[in-house]
Amino acid sequence: MWNLLVEAEGRSGAENMARDEALLDEALRTGAAFLRLYRFDPPCWSIGRNDPAIVRQDVAMVRRPTGGRAVWHEHEVTYAVAAPIARFGGLKDAYCAIHERLAAALRALGAEVSLADPRPIGRLSERPADCFATTAGGEILVRGRKLVGSAQVRRGEAFLQHGSILLDGPDTENATTLRQALGRRVTFDEVTDTILAAWPLHLAPLAAG
Repeated sequence: MWNLLVEAEGRSGAENMARDEALLDEALRTGAAFLRLYRFDPPCWSIGRNDPAIVRQDVAMVRRPTGGRAVWHEHEVTYAVAAPIARFGGLKDAYCAIHERLAAALRALGAEVSLADPRPIGRLSERPADCFATTAGGEILVRGRKLVGSAQVRRGEAFLQHGSILLDGPDTENATTLRQALGRRVTFDEVTDTILAAWPLHLAPLAAG
């Protein structure tokens, strides 16, 4: 069974990353699986664990335990999945399966989303500093523009995947928001309720081996 957590009251960047790390540790220790839906308050930047950017004290900024480039967290629903890798078969399988579940929920809201074709995205140093400036295989798109940005990390036999579902904000050449996709304002509660309704309550069977 999944442990489903919705936190409507926002936390700071440091608190949110500590919470995600704690769920990853719990998944590794007990074999439990978690879906956490949350928000940031105050808004802040997060940067990937291997991103060369330096955490600055004069800017709201936190380093993630996962990879990827910088993400501004404000008008969004942030999700985190922590679970045993074997429940999905592998890390790539987990990445795509989670996005497929999120895509099903976004379609239920009326968004015409698709998953990006699998393809290499190059070394981190060659990518733009903003996570939403480029797309990678399996990511959730609307008319070719990124709507959800995600990152992963493995710890032993468990993994953490978390990412941002953009509710509002500027529409750019490479990124879009649910407000733009649906032509109306979408709330945190509306999106989280739809994700929970679309999320399978039972885990997939453990892989044989």
